[in-house]
Parts: sequence; structure tokens; C-alpha cells
Amino acid sequence: MNCKYVYLAFITCLISAPCLAQTAAGGTTTVTEWQYGKNSAVSLTYDDASRHQFTRALPVMERLKLPATFFVITGPITGSKYQGRFIGRPVADIIKESATIPTSDQNFLERCSAAGYLGYKGTISYHTRAGGMYDSGRKDKAFKLMDSLYAKVRHGDFPKGYGPCPEYTQALGSSWDDFRKDAAKGYEIASHSITHATMPGMDEANIKYELEKSKEEILKQMGAKYTFSAEVPYGYENERVMQVAYKIYPSLRNRMPEPWLKEIDRSSRKTPGPNDKDYVQWQRGATTKTPLPLMKSWVDTAYNRNDTWLVLVFHGVDSLGYEALNSSLLDQYFQYIKSKQDKLWVATFGDATRYMREREAAKVTSSENNGKIKVTLTHALDKTQYYLPLTLKTYVPADWKWVHIEQGKHSNTIKPKKDEKGSYVLYQADVNNNGITLSAR
Repeated sequence: MNCKYVYLAFITCLISAPCLAQTAAGGTTTVTEWQYGKNSAVSLTYDDASRHQFTRALPVMERLKLPATFFVITGPITGSKYQGRFIGRPVADIIKESATIPTSDQNFLERCSAAGYLGYKGTISYHTRAGGMYDSGRKDKAFKLMDSLYAKVRHGDFPKGYGPCPEYTQALGSSWDDFRKDAAKGYEIASHSITHATMPGMDEANIKYELEKSKEEILKQMGAKYTFSAEVPYGYENERVMQVAYKIYPSLRNRMPEPWLKEIDRSSRKTPGPNDKDYVQWQRGATTKTPLPLMKSWVDTAYNRNDTWLVLVFHGVDSLGYEALNSSLLDQYFQYIKSKQDKLWVATFGDATRYMREREAAKVTSSENNGKIKVTLTHALDKTQYYLPLTLKTYVPADWKWVHIEQGKHSNTIKPKKDEKGSYVLYQADVNNNGITLSAR
């Protein structure tokens, strides 16, 4: 990261070029790439909230003290107020109109949005498939599929009722009380919409309903902290959908439009390589056919780099859910990740996002006077959403055997370490909360 170093006598990197840490003197301070000075970060994330994620996988992570993020479909959770619905004209009018007006660009989004709410079971799969076709540019096929659906509805080919998608039904059985208990243990509960809808096939009003009401549900049940992260179902990166979603959730696993972040999504076969940005987010999703050695190699790659955020995406567990993985395999995998924590920061998706953004926005000043080093750390981000401590690395005089660090009511005394530039200490610092003083002990 450019210009994160601050020199003595208040000579900052803004007027010193290049921004290189000074040696043999104290005071030079940087914000480390990752929390605790680790090489890279790993986030364990789960989609859909199928029951076995919590009854089979979560106990493994709890035993190993590994945090994770669960992107939950809020509709099926016991106690939820908001359920799936269509926002728009009466569906009877849309069905009647479909008899004489073929599906086209002018009416596709309305018809696809309404597809699961026509009053019949079995129609939701048409919504899912048509939305995917439309997103991939196969519009003619998407239009024909909608025409086929509405023709079958008019002919009475479906039983009456409502039938949600499989992901919805697999999430039945959890309660908000369960999730509050999980959150108290350090797990992030985040949004995956109300019904797991295919949003590239929906108009803006219905996209907003799915995302805004899911957020409102989580806010009411969990609190504002858990309205930070979301995953638009199926991992879509549709530009129209993203522009709506960005306004609702600060952090999307689908895509993060940061100029300092390179993204490699799950469908890509690329691995992190030479990178001209500060960070690279590398998403990997294990399926039932993914061998454990390959899964471990993803961790090894992150371990041996210093800019990588490995985002692991899981769905089903023990035969329940999409591409379900065996919990015993996950146990082995998580133990392997645990063994690499000397250089890997395992963090929730939200916390990894917070750290990077806070670091990029951080301003540090540092000076040495009368045998003490004074450091200030600030950023202008929304303090209700961005509150994570940052890890600072401050170089101290070589004759300081122990370093006492104070910030407000917090203090700590640690032994400095050494690298090629001199003696230094790593420590946690709150942002926008009192200056930091370092002194010899």
C-alpha cells in the first residue's frame, strides 16, 4: 500500500519519496497487510443455511475455534415476518396477457419475477432457469421458457399452491434464537435474500423486496452488526443487480468494486499471481468431486503469499444441500487450516472486508520526542460499521528491550522483534480513539 509510512519529526510519506520505512530509528509506523501481521486471510462461508451446516459443520469449527460466515435465507427461519411475494400487478392480469402477447425484453422481468407466485406449485424452477438464461445472454431461450410456463399455467398443468426452491426447504427448522446463540460465539449471520431468488431475472422492485426485507428481518432479529454482509443467490455478478444490492449492503461476496482489490471468482481457473493491487480476493468452492489435496493447495497458496484473501464457499453438508460435503472431510480440512494459523488470519467475511477498507482509509501520524513515540490512527469511514482494531507495526530504538504501549485505558508491555530494518513491535490499535504512546521499559 502506498503512503502508509510516517516519518519522524512529522515528516510524512506525503512529502517523502519513495515511501520506505527508515532503519536504525524509532517511530516509523505502518498498518500491517492483515490483522495480527499475518500473511493472508481465509474466510469460511456457507450459503443457504441448510440445517446440517449448523448441526454437523458448526460444531467442528467451534471445537477448533474457527469463525465463519453463514449467508442465510431468511424466509424459512422460524419467527420470520417477511416471506416471498410478488411486487407488481395482479398475477391474474399477467397470466391473461400472456395468452396474446409473447414474452420479450419489454415484459420478461415482470413475468419472471412473478413466476413463483402464480398460485401453483412447480413454477419456481422456471423462474430459476429463465433468470440464469437471461443473465448469460440466452434471452430467446429465456423468453420461450416463460411462454412455456405461462401456457402451462393457463392450461391448468400445475397443482394449486406455492412451492419454494429446494434451498428454501432445506433451510427449514432453524430459528432466530438458534442464530443469536451462534452469533454470540463469534459467527457472522448474513443475508442470502428471503427466498433464494434468481435476481438477474427480476425487476428492480422485486430485487429490492428480496434484499431490503431480508436486511430488515436480520436487523430486527440480530442487530445492525449483522446487516453488513450479503450474498446475492447463485453468486451472480449481474451489473444491474449489483447496482441495486450495493445500495443495501456494504459488503457483497458476489463482487466488491474496490480499486485496490483484484477478484478471482469461483468459476475462474486462475490462481493468484503477480498482482498490481494491494489485495486479491480468491474465491474457491469445493464440490463433491473436489479432492482434499486440491482444497489444501488453496490454503497453501494463500499461506505463501502476502496479499491474498482466500474466500471458501460451502453449501451442503452430509447429503443435505447443494454439492454436499462430508462433515468428516470438513473436519480434516478445517484442522489443516487451523495448523496454518501462524501465517493465516481466519476471519468472517465481514471482518476481512472491514480490515481491508479500514487499512486503505487509515491515516497514521508518528513522532518521537523525549524518549516516547506518539502515534495517531484515524479514518473517515462510518464508525458504526467500521470498528475493527487495526494492527500497527512501529519501529523502536534498538536499545529498547521492552516496549510499553498505551491507548486510553488499554496498555500492554511486549518484547520487540527484529527484521532487516530494525527492532519493531506489532500491536492492536483502535481507530479514532485516543492517541497511542510507546515507551521503553
